[in-house]
Amino acid sequence: MREYLLTLCITAAVTYLLTEPVRKFAIVARAMPEIRARDVHKQPTPRLGGIAMFFGLCAGLLAADHLANLSDVFVKSNEPRALLSGAALIWLIGVLDDKFEIDALIKLGGQMIAAGVMVMQGLTILWLPVPGVGTVALTQWQGTLLTVALVVITINAVNFVDGLDGLAAGMVCIAAAAFFMYAYRIWYSYGIEAAAPATLFAAVLMGMCLGFLPHNMHPARIFMGDSGSMLIGLVLAAGAISVTGQVDPDLMNLFTGSERNSVHQMVPVYIPLLMPLTIIAIPTADFVFAVVRRTWRGQSPFAADRGHLHHRLLQIGHSHSRAVLIMYFWAALIGFGALAYSVNNASMWIVLGIVVLSFIGLVLLLLPRFQPRAPRWAERFVPPRYRRRRPRAAGQDTALAAPAAGEAEAAQAGEAAGTGESSAPLATTAAAVNGASALGARPRLLDGRKTETSR
Repeated sequence: MREYLLTLCITAAVTYLLTEPVRKFAIVARAMPEIRARDVHKQPTPRLGGIAMFFGLCAGLLAADHLANLSDVFVKSNEPRALLSGAALIWLIGVLDDKFEIDALIKLGGQMIAAGVMVMQGLTILWLPVPGVGTVALTQWQGTLLTVALVVITINAVNFVDGLDGLAAGMVCIAAAAFFMYAYRIWYSYGIEAAAPATLFAAVLMGMCLGFLPHNMHPARIFMGDSGSMLIGLVLAAGAISVTGQVDPDLMNLFTGSERNSVHQMVPVYIPLLMPLTIIAIPTADFVFAVVRRTWRGQSPFAADRGHLHHRLLQIGHSHSRAVLIMYFWAALIGFGALAYSVNNASMWIVLGIVVLSFIGLVLLLLPRFQPRAPRWAERFVPPRYRRRRPRAAGQDTALAAPAAGEAEAAQAGEAAGTGESSAPLATTAAAVNGASALGARPRLLDGRKTETSR
């Protein structure tokens, strides 16, 4: 465990330290696209955060290669090299997209090629545990197609959810934490060495996300871009493929008596690994709904819009930070709930706890509908939006009403003059311009408007 934690810390430190230089490089390289209609942020923000995350990945794998216990993973398995090859390819495509906005079909082809590179180097699904049947061996083309499909779906699910500051990195970090706990249990509790690469991938993925999050929390100083979102999606998919398709359930017969019983007993555990989309169920659901919604409208499935789940949270009244925290909550509930159920699926307390937490999550979703108010004694400890409104004194109301009345009169005067402008600030500006003319100012054309400036 100490070596995994050391690898995590090294990955996080390298990612964190490189993010600020990468941010300055992105500004110099003009990797700062203009604000689009679907964007939530108000100021142009540099992308290319995936550069720091990729070098954090390389640093983590390099450090693990020089540790006493983790170095065996690189000797006995070719999966770390397969992951690094696929990650380098998908990262390069993401960097080009962050800078030049390449076509969606080109990105899709690059994702499939990256998945194919990993398959060629041995990171593929060889068999599947089926309840009541046992282990089902897959042919080469079946394993290749399933692996490529799993990688592409996971990459795009993470890419689609990357719409708010800190959302994608936080949710993937939560998924990686749940995945790490499962893979570590398989590796050390059952003594199955084939789970060691997946455990290492999860630790490195957590480090990448944790190192980048301080720079990406609201208000974000830098975005990970497609170079980061596609990268972490590929690493998450690679870990799930490593465990699901490489760990032989026959090795668990010593603990459960037979292969069929072993598979049946381990089904709750294999569900979040056979389909890693269960761990990141929210972005996966968002991905499916987006594809259906855009196809129904006759648009391309990759045409961006403002119909994602996080956009809807903002539309119903949640703040930016609260929307992100709500998504974190549901990701943790689904990921760690599946993990707890896999450890002890016979306990009703786990099911009851998941139901109670789900009810709390629904209350949080509906929070803007009723806006609870804190009691008087607790108002100083809560944000202003939860405090009760106190009535103003009569003198304060009169003082506040006087400027408003003056602005209204100025606006009416402007309308009577035929200007067509009913705004008080514009009337005030017109008065200032007339005053400047009286003082002997001369006109100058600035930004298409005739204004007055002093000599």
